Amino acid sequence: MLFDSSLRADLARSFGATLVVILTIVLTMMLIRTLGLAAGGRIAPQDVVLLLGYTALGHLPTMLALSLFVAVVATLGRMYRDSEMTIWFSSGVGLSRFVRPVLRTTWPVLLVIGLLALFVWPWMNQRVAELKERFERRSDLSRVVPGQFQTSNDGKRVFFIERDAGDGRTGRNVFILTSSGNVESVTSARSGRIELDGDDRFLVLDRGQRNERDAVTGAKTLSRFESYRVLVGERALSSIEELPPRAKRSIELLFDPAPKNQGELVWRLGLLFGGANLVLLAIPLSASNPRRASNWNLLIALLAFVVYYNLINLSQAWVAAGKLGLGSALLLFHGGAFMLALGLLWWREQGARRFGWRRPVRATRAAKA
Repeated sequence: MLFDSSLRADLARSFGATLVVILTIVLTMMLIRTLGLAAGGRIAPQDVVLLLGYTALGHLPTMLALSLFVAVVATLGRMYRDSEMTIWFSSGVGLSRFVRPVLRTTWPVLLVIGLLALFVWPWMNQRVAELKERFERRSDLSRVVPGQFQTSNDGKRVFFIERDAGDGRTGRNVFILTSSGNVESVTSARSGRIELDGDDRFLVLDRGQRNERDAVTGAKTLSRFESYRVLVGERALSSIEELPPRAKRSIELLFDPAPKNQGELVWRLGLLFGGANLVLLAIPLSASNPRRASNWNLLIALLAFVVYYNLINLSQAWVAAGKLGLGSALLLFHGGAFMLALGLLWWREQGARRFGWRRPVRATRAAKA
């Protein structure tokens, strides 16, 4: 009981500290990226915090798995450096005896990883898609800051307006520069408003003029109008129901055995199985020589984590391309990682028995002889 309780307490403290550090680093990077998207006009500025929360929630399974992995390696590595492992080995406690308290400490986190990967991940992607669609469906007038120019998605039109203090769908002193082939036109009007026609958005201008110039012939045309209607953009997403596999529910992916859906399901299940395998791998990878004050075991463990999660992404790509089936990919990658963890654990166990707790027994027998 003393062995289990002390080890679990150390693991819990190490996991909490590691998770706080990783969350701080990842959230900072995500905040910079999200602000870049807002500055580039891809998301609404008022949705930055909401999108940051969704993105962090979607990447939380990976952060939890990494925190668990680092916590186990760091805790057992410290025990090796402080010669605590030598004491436990000499007391008859083998390395495999550490599996039970480690799993008893980490199974709630593994359960949370599975729930986040299977249920929260598609929900988060749906919410992000809705945010982007809502922003794309907004009028161009509502996106433009007064006194600044905005380019359309196709790059053929440049808009400049002064926003009215109304509903954000009307503006005054509108300027449009349009380039179509060899013809370049400049349209200006006293006021303008946005009208929706199906999936298209039209800008209706009132009381203005249009100046066209042909770059080949040099011909110029000047016309004045009381009302002018111009297409300013189409809806970015035809329907919120046409979502990529990453935004579909896990049950939908299971009953729709398309290669892309199966690949996404392999990736979600891989987060759960990968987290469990990494916990087992962390036990033998934490071994270090107490006479050498180094952190090579932690660096090797982090390299193993990067390689394993790249293999999870590789399995998703292979299943999506039709090269492997769902069961074959899970058995090959995660079954292989499980067997590797057991093999390393057995190898470290034999090394501990050979150089650890059996040595005092042999010394006692020699003394009796």
